[in-house]
Amino acid sequence: MIYADNAATTKMSQTAADAMLSCMGEAWGNASSLYKFGQKTAETLEAAREKAASCLGVADPREIYFTSGGSEADNQAILSVARSSAKQGKKHIVSTAFEHHAVLHTLKKLEKEGFEVDLLDVHENGMISPEQVAKAIREDTCLVTTMYANNEIGSILPIAEIGAVCRERGVLFHTDAVQAAGHLPIDVQKENIDLLSLSGHKFHGPKGTGILYAKKGVPLLNLIEGGAQERGKRAGTENVPAIVGMAAALEEACANMEEDTRKVVAMRQRLIEGLSKIPHSALNGDTERRLPGNVNFCFEGIEGESLLLLLDDRGICASSGSACTSGSLDPSHVLLSIGRPHEVAHGSLRLSLCADNTEEDVDKILQAVPEVVSYLRSISPLWKEKVSGERSFLLPE
Repeated sequence: MIYADNAATTKMSQTAADAMLSCMGEAWGNASSLYKFGQKTAETLEAAREKAASCLGVADPREIYFTSGGSEADNQAILSVARSSAKQGKKHIVSTAFEHHAVLHTLKKLEKEGFEVDLLDVHENGMISPEQVAKAIREDTCLVTTMYANNEIGSILPIAEIGAVCRERGVLFHTDAVQAAGHLPIDVQKENIDLLSLSGHKFHGPKGTGILYAKKGVPLLNLIEGGAQERGKRAGTENVPAIVGMAAALEEACANMEEDTRKVVAMRQRLIEGLSKIPHSALNGDTERRLPGNVNFCFEGIEGESLLLLLDDRGICASSGSACTSGSLDPSHVLLSIGRPHEVAHGSLRLSLCADNTEEDVDKILQAVPEVVSYLRSISPLWKEKVSGERSFLLPE
């Protein structure tokens, strides 16, 4: 099997698994207990918090809150700022048209509560400019929330510059860094980030783990009521082994980032160059400011679902976009946001690599994808109409 869907989830690293097993055997107590064994578990929890903080440039580990994943962290960050700011009459939020649905659906929820949301248009290369953000901010803007890097097309946004605009205008800035954490260097202080979300299973940690970074002084409202865990902001007995595994995975990813990036980018570029030779295809996302392992193409004249199933028959695991919307028949909102027509957006393929992939994997993908695309086009009435001239091609040859 060739696994090329690391943007959806990653295999847990041995380092993370070992850390979890050790914790399960030695620090399995309740961290809220007063006796020594419980306090030993609490110390283990705080050590994981410090480890995560150091990986993100966080000055105070108490600004790190453990969650069940990126979606919960996104929800808590956005709802907290919005509902707190509403008391001061600030009910305007700026975001982008190609956010993850954890953000978009939360913003829709707030719109029903009377908030006004401006979703910035995305450039063809999948980028948002600081100038767009500056122009969109108003007197009643309480929050700007943009993803750090897009989960489908891999474009890396100018986060430090957007953060600087927000800091200058006195507006809080949240970034969904789920795809970036562990793959790109992040420093919340240097990049002017007030709130940040990440998810453990995107960098070889366990599923069901996440982090919300909230700068000191940023108001946080509870999504879950109950006990006083996470300094009273996230009730529920902490899953200490999973948290420890996530922190170990993040530390390992950051330590190996430079070497892993060099290897993964080389494989990514080979894939992009090879797949670009397929007629009437197009790379989605920026060519330079791009996640190390992300390759996203549209192939005119085919359906993405058929492409994925035939690749699966050849032992290649890939996707057509976000795993969170894989059951939807609608084309990707991300591809539509960068101007891809519905017909073209339906024929998308996302390959996302990690350091576990090999050059042999790339060779097999470069052999399989052109063959499958050619086969699907050969049985497509729509493609035959395009070849005969009855319909126009939408992507250049």
